[in-house]
Amino acid sequence: MSRICEVTGKRRQKGNQVSHAMNHTRKFFQPNLHKKRFWIPEEKRWVTLKVSGAGLRFIAKNGIVAALKQVSELQKAD
Repeated sequence: MSRICEVTGKRRQKGNQVSHAMNHTRKFFQPNLHKKRFWIPEEKRWVTLKVSGAGLRFIAKNGIVAALKQVSELQKAD
């Protein structure tokens, strides 16, 4: 299962873990993902999405219908 937000498209990032002694080791930074169910009143059904914290804020601000439009646009771009 990939760790990609279905609304914003956020993925894991690569970077360095820097110790106090300034030693650099490679590290992955994972997005803040949550599996969440949303009710769509127009279609009268539940939709389960894997969304990040930013994706949850986007849905709270713009609504689930706008988020699903963005999901379909992201899937067309891939």
